[in-house]
Amino acid sequence: MNRPTRDTWQQAGRRLLTKAVEEFAYEELLRPEPDPASGPDAYRLELGDGVRWTFRATRGTFGNWRLVDGTVRRHPDDGENGPERLLLDARTVLGWDGPTTAEVLRELTSTRRAEAELLARARTAAELADLDHLELEAYQDGHPCMLLNKGRLGFAASDAAAYAPESAGAVRLLWAAVHTSLAEYSGVPGLDAETLLAEELDEETRKRFADLVPDPAVYVWLPVHPFHWDEAVETLFAPYLADGRIVLLGEGPDRYRPLQSIRTLANLDDPARRNVKVPLAIRNTLVWRGLSTEPTRAAPDVTAWLHALRDGDAYLRDELRFHPLGEVASVAVRHPLYEAVRDAPYRYHELLGAVWREPVAALLRDGERARTMAALLKIGSDGRALAAELVARSGLDARAWLSRFFAALLPGLLHYLYRYGVAYCPHGENTVILYDAADIPVGVAVKDFAEDVNLLPGHRPEYAGLSPRADAVLLRWPAGELAHSLLSAVFAGHFRFFAPLAERHLGVPEPEFWALVRAEIERYHARFPELADRFEAFGLFAPEFDRVALNREQLLGGGFHDRAERDEGFDVVHGTVPNPLAPILQEQR
Repeated sequence: MNRPTRDTWQQAGRRLLTKAVEEFAYEELLRPEPDPASGPDAYRLELGDGVRWTFRATRGTFGNWRLVDGTVRRHPDDGENGPERLLLDARTVLGWDGPTTAEVLRELTSTRRAEAELLARARTAAELADLDHLELEAYQDGHPCMLLNKGRLGFAASDAAAYAPESAGAVRLLWAAVHTSLAEYSGVPGLDAETLLAEELDEETRKRFADLVPDPAVYVWLPVHPFHWDEAVETLFAPYLADGRIVLLGEGPDRYRPLQSIRTLANLDDPARRNVKVPLAIRNTLVWRGLSTEPTRAAPDVTAWLHALRDGDAYLRDELRFHPLGEVASVAVRHPLYEAVRDAPYRYHELLGAVWREPVAALLRDGERARTMAALLKIGSDGRALAAELVARSGLDARAWLSRFFAALLPGLLHYLYRYGVAYCPHGENTVILYDAADIPVGVAVKDFAEDVNLLPGHRPEYAGLSPRADAVLLRWPAGELAHSLLSAVFAGHFRFFAPLAERHLGVPEPEFWALVRAEIERYHARFPELADRFEAFGLFAPEFDRVALNREQLLGGGFHDRAERDEGFDVVHGTVPNPLAPILQEQR
């Protein structure tokens, strides 16, 4: 990663300052007041000690804030108008103590540096549209809701240069053999450990590694991120390296590239080989990026069940291109010392393991491309939206293209939710859109199962195929909360940003955008009228729903402190937001 220039550092600061005001105001962390003396759409933030910030903004769906570029000002103006100064000014209002303030600034500085790197490598919309799935990963902007979305705390500058997605580097993973007294392999039916290794490592490498293992029958192999080996395994697993229960085998031959989640890597040399998800001893966007032992062990069972639901359902199997990207194999490694400390911070229970996931490349037909849903928020260096470029290439008008997008995205998610009581976590990075040769959306793939698939309470007939260990790790929520898999992850978490982009760059007003979304859901409802009672229970057309407030969770909810438990809810909520899909709001538009 290059050092930021003065220009890219300032550009990154302007972006993050705008985002801080918009998202903090949306979550009511800060409460702007109208400032009519300064003209229409003028607002001010009174932060105490005679300090105020002013700006102009319009309001959108969900009460969203959209600042007018270049209008944010600090009063008194002392020449320091960056996001760091805003957060320092707001410290008292936000109730931060010294340690929290320091951690916020640390993560903000790291995020701003990564943002500057993105700006230094920016490409035009046409150039972005030409990139393949893995190349495009290096140009995405991070979580749209969260201000501190690229902190990667724990990485040194050299680590960020080697392993951060925006650096577009190549990583060779280390491999280790772990004794079965510490490690357990799991796979979907038909995929045993020997078969997996034969498909993921060439014969020469397997022979070289096998020569280092004392008794192959009682060891399982797994890849380890080189950063994590140095940072966590060499130190925390030192007792088991010393007694021979963990053996370093060496570096694998294939090069991998980190996806946006950082701990998931795709094979550059053989894209048909599986993605690998491994723990990293860093904290990013709220949590430490480890791999929980029990969900890792259960991941192939969850995959087998989700695939069985799809394969047994003619609508999912034959009419849709909806692909749960299977987590088909895993190795979970326990740490006996930390297992004895049940109330240790959760990161000490997520120290070592691996999950192998089906690659997106295997889904693509001739001429097709894949892009994460998050990529649709990308603006090129020429000021043109990637989405506008895709629409232009498709030959469709913008409304027809959006309709095809919604038809590719929503029916499969709705069917799993309504018919089977299964909620994925289809946020922008977890959801991959498949496009045909004309860049028209034709299908969707979703990922992250063992910890991010949620179910309804109770023992329902639809859940009969779950194994006991899969059943034990999947969280249960009432229908209204399970619906947040769409209401918050997709509608408020992604469409809240995509709808104004469509208005500005595609010429589709926001009311029309939401009318197209509702029309696609209504098409599903008309197709399956026997599920009408479930439509009501999930409440996708309710007048309002809870506002998920991720910045509140991070900045006010202990996001910078070690905790014994991961958050198990649908994130911190604060108040409610009007639902743009509600009939009364649709009629008013």
